[in-house]
Amino acid sequence: MASVKDYKDKSEAELKEELLNLRKEQFNLRMQQAAGQMNQHHQFRNVRKDIARLKTVMSEKRIAGKA
Repeated sequence: MASVKDYKDKSEAELKEELLNLRKEQFNLRMQQAAGQMNQHHQFRNVRKDIARLKTVMSEKRIAGKA
């Protein structure tokens, strides 16, 4: 689980790559859950929260760039 400070230090390209990786991880966890193989249910919520944090930082950077 990454912190907001870690995301703010990254460039736009790095943030997009991290978002793609988190989406892939979320998909894999969803497939594990559907197959009944998921052992650590808390990971799904952590990934969702990381995606939200990342999207918030990306939005803040986009707004700051326009101002």
